[in-house]
Amino acid sequence: MPDLEQKDFFIRAVGHKLRVRRVTHLDNGGQDSRPTLVFLHEGLGSIEMWHDFPELLLEKTGCNGLVYDRWGHGKSDPIDVQRTLRYVHDEALETLPEVLENSGVEDAILIGHSDGGSIALIFAAEYPGSVRGLITEAAHVFVEEITLEGIREVVKAYQTTDLKEKLARHHDSNTEAIFRAWCDTWLSPEFKQWNIEDCLPRVRCPVLVIQGEDDQYGTEAQVEAIASQVTGHATPLLIPDCAHIPHKEATDRVIKEMTDFILELI
Repeated sequence: MPDLEQKDFFIRAVGHKLRVRRVTHLDNGGQDSRPTLVFLHEGLGSIEMWHDFPELLLEKTGCNGLVYDRWGHGKSDPIDVQRTLRYVHDEALETLPEVLENSGVEDAILIGHSDGGSIALIFAAEYPGSVRGLITEAAHVFVEEITLEGIREVVKAYQTTDLKEKLARHHDSNTEAIFRAWCDTWLSPEFKQWNIEDCLPRVRCPVLVIQGEDDQYGTEAQVEAIASQVTGHATPLLIPDCAHIPHKEATDRVIKEMTDFILELI
């Protein structure tokens, strides 16, 4: 098993201080020509909420990795303004380009979970020269009723269970603000019209589209929309007995599928 080194540091992107984690192979072994795997977390995610998944994938592929806390998440600066309905576009078109530039990443394979997958699709459409390939997990390209119902259930759990305390282990003082920013935005009447399908034909890189068959936040229609509308070669993958977090709920299968996809690109 190769030795991996983690290094956390802070950068500034769009005026905010963001925490970044770089994971590198200590034995370089000529891998500098390989792309960096950039992990984009879900709507309530953080670096730590990926657990050891990035390291497992880096060991299999020989690539280096980059993971970061978006604005308002984890140990990054707290969100202090009302989130707009274009927050996913803002992350993709304004923040992510600065994160990559300020972290020295010029050649990337993006791996985005949920909101992170949507961000990755928009970025790949706008900056095709920066993306060698793209993997989405449970990404959304439009709003479904199942999504909204799933979020309403999370709001109930936040109010009635220890969910807030669990999230606070990752977000600390950011917890309340980022939870409200996430749920209030998605549950606002205006957000029902949110749709990013217009960007999909401009995604020209290869795409692996992963979703659990039992995803409580989205149906197979999300996978079908992405796979049928991107211009690059798309591989749809629905995983049985799996809900919204395939890399946690079906780790071995996801590692294998992602590894095969990535090795084809490098």
